[in-house]
Amino acid sequence: MENINRQVQARKGFDNEKYLHEQTQEILSRAKKSDNKLYLEFGGKIICDYHASRVLPGFSPEVKVELLNKISKDAEIILCVYAGDIERKKIRADFGITYDVDVLRMMDELRERGLELSAVVITRFDNQPAAGIFRKKLERRGVKVYAHRFTKGYPTNIDTIVSDEGYGANDFIKTSKPIVIVTGPGPCSGKLATCLSQIYHEHLRGVHAGYAKFETFPVWNLPLKHPANVAYESATADIRDVNMIDPFHLEATGETAVNYNRDIEVFPVLKRILAKIMGDGVYRSPTEMGVNRVGFGIIDDGLVRESASQEVIRRFFRYSCEYAMGFTDKDTVQRAELLMEELGLVPEDRRVVTFARETMREGEKQGKGHNGIYCGAAMELGDGDVVTGKNSPLMHAASSLVLNATKKLAGIPDETHLLSPASIRSIGDLKAGLSGKKDLTLDLEETLIALSINAATDDAANKAMAKLKELKGCEAHLSHMPTPGDEAGFRQLGVNLTSEPNFVTNNLYIA
Repeated sequence: MENINRQVQARKGFDNEKYLHEQTQEILSRAKKSDNKLYLEFGGKIICDYHASRVLPGFSPEVKVELLNKISKDAEIILCVYAGDIERKKIRADFGITYDVDVLRMMDELRERGLELSAVVITRFDNQPAAGIFRKKLERRGVKVYAHRFTKGYPTNIDTIVSDEGYGANDFIKTSKPIVIVTGPGPCSGKLATCLSQIYHEHLRGVHAGYAKFETFPVWNLPLKHPANVAYESATADIRDVNMIDPFHLEATGETAVNYNRDIEVFPVLKRILAKIMGDGVYRSPTEMGVNRVGFGIIDDGLVRESASQEVIRRFFRYSCEYAMGFTDKDTVQRAELLMEELGLVPEDRRVVTFARETMREGEKQGKGHNGIYCGAAMELGDGDVVTGKNSPLMHAASSLVLNATKKLAGIPDETHLLSPASIRSIGDLKAGLSGKKDLTLDLEETLIALSINAATDDAANKAMAKLKELKGCEAHLSHMPTPGDEAGFRQLGVNLTSEPNFVTNNLYIA
């Protein structure tokens, strides 16, 4: 497979500015058609959409925030989080934090950007203890919090759904701006139900509010099996999303459009609900409901196909590791593997995979490892060069990899020590004295701290430190699953990390 990083450096596959302009104009147009009161369901991540930026080179992870800034005088935001996700401590993979913590992060970041937050809604609330504690935490910080229960009668009894017993049982969230963005930390957050509940209450008050859905994936005007759309299926394999040709759109317009199973399955019910609230003829298909101009921003289809294919492989490795840790089921891994096969991909098409595996085998042959464990790591730099690292009695493979990468970028000889063995042992002794840990090797997070301290007095370490920012967006692979400190370190650097589903130790508890 071609070198994806070298391609990305040479050109972009996506015109961010064109997309931003077209998407903004489309949203403003929808608001005008809705009596200047539009509830806009935001699909995907509103802040830091790293999936989209990996699939569409040139797509800014912050483009949705840029869009909101453009319409900020006309828009406010409602955040939704599913009570069940709080209760089971569901993790957002990009940040390694739970969904309730991600809500707090999103609130802080929205406020820092001057965007107005109206309220937080805990959806499908059924007195879950953790969700109740989260509600109190927010309320005691002055945040307006609403708890919406499962909608009575949903999905079959439309008369009950659209009544005082259904949407009417939810408290109305007062808003003042023409566009209300309804978003959440992930899929199935209850965004749609919140939008419909609000529209019901608005119409009772004589406000003819409308509904639309901000979409990024799947891309309706790309082929069904385009890698960008397959990458969406892979990203949502755990919730069993499947892309389909929208039959309602095909029947109404004669045009082929791609949507996904949940929107298509719910459309007949949603159409009846909207018709009962707003009258007939609102939307003919789920594709018409969506505001999605992302396909028109693609300027290099070949590069997007390559980038999206790489994301499909990354997702396969991610699910494989989550299965090993008990976070997902075998069907999810098999689904991710099947999607790879549909595109004719194998794990080794991710270039760093082969290098990491070979580095591990070299360590085994040389007898270089730690406590009988041999770990290999590899990273592809922006110019296409690949650097590797092994574990040792002093540091993890991830730590050695990053130090080797910075030496390569800074032109520092390989034999130069950025951290002296004595200082590493001193840190290990401190860890042993404070916590009684037996494994005193440095993980990546600890290594980055040690490097920053050493950079104050050592010229080589200072030069290496200056190169860390160039690792953002680089691809890396480990022969074993990262420890929490390794994963946190890579996340801070912005490296796209994958690993084999192998545990680094036989110990059941890894700190």
